[in-house]
Amino acid sequence: MLHNVSYNNPKIERKITEEVGGILTLKERWNLKGSGSPKLFITSTSIQIHNLMVLDININCCNVEIRQNGIIVRFRSLLETYALPIPYYKLTIYKGRAQEYSIHRDNYFIKVKADHKRVHKFFDKLSQLKLDQGFEYVDDH
Repeated sequence: MLHNVSYNNPKIERKITEEVGGILTLKERWNLKGSGSPKLFITSTSIQIHNLMVLDININCCNVEIRQNGIIVRFRSLLETYALPIPYYKLTIYKGRAQEYSIHRDNYFIKVKADHKRVHKFFDKLSQLKLDQGFEYVDDH
């Protein structure tokens, strides 16, 4: 679900925290070598996000924050900040073209340009975190 997080609203913050968990501790962020992505330039989006992006003429960019049980994709439009929380079990990452990643949740998606090595490293880290959050099966023990 897409949320407007421009203003301090405890109800929305509670919903986001229930969905993707709390903020990582300082030790966890240190071990991950950071919990935020570099600036990601958006190449295309789903229709719901596209309708917000076309309202202004700024460069479309976003960032990704890693949380305990998922990620939050944040972007701005018309001086408003929007957040798309994605729990790991709903997160799907595709690497389409060589210089593009696609982040999906249900009927929302955001495609971002990956023209720097640090963007590729971040998505590798994100893929590994998603794998680590995998379900446990009876045969795993």
